[in-house]
Amino acid sequence: MDNQISQYQSLPGNMLYNNLIANIEQGQIKIPQFQRKFVWSIEETAGLIDSILKGYPIGTFIIWETNDRLRSIRNIGNFQFPDTPDGNTVQYVLDGQQRMTSLYVALRGAKLKDDNGQITDYSEIYVNLTAKSGDPLVLTDKTG
Repeated sequence: MDNQISQYQSLPGNMLYNNLIANIEQGQIKIPQFQRKFVWSIEETAGLIDSILKGYPIGTFIIWETNDRLRSIRNIGNFQFPDTPDGNTVQYVLDGQQRMTSLYVALRGAKLKDDNGQITDYSEIYVNLTAKSGDPLVLTDKTG
């Protein structure tokens, strides 16, 4: 009985951002269909990157790692990634999808189309190398 219980315990962990991106692109990380769609604006995404660069906490991701395959899933940002390879576990994002998708699109400079056909270009996020203390480091306007 103790072995059954221990297999269901949550385990804290950490992952480098480049490993997170690689896992997304290799089809290891999926979004269950019951999760809401990505809704963060480019400004909210820039704010997340700003917080990371300043060393602020950004919260945790809750991931369910399992051999089970859900019938209704989607990829981060609805991009086309491969299916999770047979024999590998799937990592379903239960909490943190907005932050994870923001990280992905910002680091890849991706473009996302919303339900209204509006395209947001996340390569339009800039780091202000001349920012003064207390000013935002990450901007969505080059002139700012």
